[in-house]
Amino acid sequence: MQTAKESTRADDREGAIADTVARVREIESTQGVSPQSLEAIKGELMKLATRTELFPVEDFPPPEQAAGHPSCLYLLSEDDDHRFALYANSTNRRYVNAPHNHTTWAVIVGVHGEEPNRLYKRTDDGGVEETGMTVVKQGTGVAFMPDELHSLDIPGGAPMLNFHMYGLAIPQLFKREYYNAREHSWHYYPPHTDIRDARTGSLEAGSEKTGSGQSA
Repeated sequence: MQTAKESTRADDREGAIADTVARVREIESTQGVSPQSLEAIKGELMKLATRTELFPVEDFPPPEQAAGHPSCLYLLSEDDDHRFALYANSTNRRYVNAPHNHTTWAVIVGVHGEEPNRLYKRTDDGGVEETGMTVVKQGTGVAFMPDELHSLDIPGGAPMLNFHMYGLAIPQLFKREYYNAREHSWHYYPPHTDIRDARTGSLEAGSEKTGSGQSA
């Protein structure tokens, strides 16, 4: 049972998320999808991320050590048509994934801890070349157009929570690609193993959902 303090925090969190998502919708509606508009969206999410009192790590626990996947996504907001999906990514373990795209726009900003993001471009021989790294933490973020590539390289050892927002919800992204360096080949992501609906009042709160895409 929620305490009065937890209930108030959940209500305040819901209101702050709703206000942020409304501004994100307006940015996309008026500016379209471009590197410039994604920078504006990133700015709105970074403002939300400063409200750390609304997003304590204990409200979004990472998977248990015995779980197969080292991180999980908490669904914070999603429109009825599956647009403008906002997640909290939570982990405290070492976590590395393959270079991948999103097939929709994506913005990541830091709330707690650090999330190194490696950046890539495709090469003429069908592989990838690393072009840089950005550490996402409080006060920073990254933004990706649908075909841009990145991977996560999280060191673990401390709680990490950040926001991942997509133009379309992950379970609707059926053609997300990742690069297998050992095989020098591209593949589609299998269904995600751990998305938990954390929207206030959701009957599915704390439960798992299955969708498309194995990593953020």
